[in-house]
Amino acid sequence: MKREKLTEPQIDVEMDSLSVFGGWRLENGLLVKEFRFASYLDGVRFATRVAEAAESMDHHPDLTISWRRVNFHVTTHSAQGLTELDFELARRAEDQSAR
Repeated sequence: MKREKLTEPQIDVEMDSLSVFGGWRLENGLLVKEFRFASYLDGVRFATRVAEAAESMDHHPDLTISWRRVNFHVTTHSAQGLTELDFELARRAEDQSAR
């Protein structure tokens, strides 16, 4: 997976690919989504699964756990912007939220 900064048209294509999931947005150069859960512990379990996926990719999002919600924020700091890696991690987070 490449850690090269994506162009605006490339970001648009990637955002379109995430549109099937709903809720994804760009905010101050970050890829962001709030995931909602039936219980606090469901959110904690989700965050743990995302953390394990992130560790396997050596790419780590900011996760904020609150009551029945987990906020996901990611960018590639070394590229100073969004890369393919950010969007792949977003897709993996979606996979984990469906479990």
